[in-house]
Amino acid sequence: MKQHILAITFLCSGAVLLNGCVAGQGGSDYARGEARQEQSVRTGVVESVREVRLEGTRSGLGTVAGGVAGGIGGAQIAHGWLGALGALAGAVGGGLLGQVAEEGVTGRKGVEITVRLDNGSLVAIMQAADEEFRPGERVRILSGGGVSRVTH
Repeated sequence: MKQHILAITFLCSGAVLLNGCVAGQGGSDYARGEARQEQSVRTGVVESVREVRLEGTRSGLGTVAGGVAGGIGGAQIAHGWLGALGALAGAVGGGLLGQVAEEGVTGRKGVEITVRLDNGSLVAIMQAADEEFRPGERVRILSGGGVSRVTH
């Protein structure tokens, strides 16, 4: 029993650590490969801002951790073939719950910022809500490598 608790603790710790490894998606977050890369700059005025939810990661760690925990818990219900059935049901249910939990824990608040560019065109960019934007504000849009971000 002590080994089962240790295994569950280890897997849950991994899920918590994974949350710290989620890449930033805000206006101030850059990937290592973006350093020293030229970006085009466009300017404009914010037309609207809308809250959105950036989905969480699906690395499989939550599924595995939930499956192991559910399987161990299900196996404790009975012995013999009933214990095997309990382990199977617990593993499937735990895996599904673990996947949902991982996605919920790693999801983030985001914003959809619609900007009227100085050339008259309209663009919308979704990013993490790390800066506050208001309609009427002048902003810059930095674009490069298929990635764009809105900054002040």
